[in-house]
Amino acid sequence: MTRTFLLGSYVDSLTMQETVDQVENIIQIGKPVQHVVINASKINLMAENEELANIVNDSPLINADGQSIVWAMKFLGHEIEERVTGIDLFENLVKKSAEKGYRVYYFGAKEDVVQEVVRLHQETYPNLKIAGYRNGYFDDTESEEIALDIKKSKADIVFVAFSSPKKEQWIHMYKETMGVPFVMGVGGSFDIIAGVTKRAPRWMQKVGLEWFYRFIQEPRRMFKRYFVGNLSFVWKVMKERRRK
Repeated sequence: MTRTFLLGSYVDSLTMQETVDQVENIIQIGKPVQHVVINASKINLMAENEELANIVNDSPLINADGQSIVWAMKFLGHEIEERVTGIDLFENLVKKSAEKGYRVYYFGAKEDVVQEVVRLHQETYPNLKIAGYRNGYFDDTESEEIALDIKKSKADIVFVAFSSPKKEQWIHMYKETMGVPFVMGVGGSFDIIAGVTKRAPRWMQKVGLEWFYRFIQEPRRMFKRYFVGNLSFVWKVMKERRRK
């Protein structure tokens, strides 16, 4: 596995299959591991949030979620195998869990959304072992109890559907309490799988326009993140190119 340092974050150059293989090794070892993915937005967040940057860079497995990361790495002369998005890894791990008998736990989103995701996955994979699920609406004082409940579920994998940086911070704080071998943040993946929001067509994903499809669905909410944020990211890349 090749690990590169890019704009304040480590990135592992792995294919999807190599990533799934790494996750299986992690589950076999059994020691709690936090997985993260990075994109342009997270690079910007990490530049402003030292705690988030430390959490991300402490992870033993960091995938390039955004096409912007793949572009930046190649532009700056680094090698990268392919983009491994959080939602695609999530779906691949659910399939692998059904095959191998891993127990999965779903944590996040609204109650009806997480229930629908569980229902769809159980329907698609009848052999899938559901360790449990919980919506993502809770008071901070409940966090310890939630983590202990997840521990009791004996899950092998936990999917946490919060936004950044909350999901990274929560997982980092409670991964030892949960004692689950593999914990990954999946952001808004539950909403996409449940049909609440739509994912960009495949061709837009391939050319790096998934962000634009997301923007046109919620232009007001996403303007700062994508237009201002993407310009900030490009500026960081160009600055690094000049420095090198």
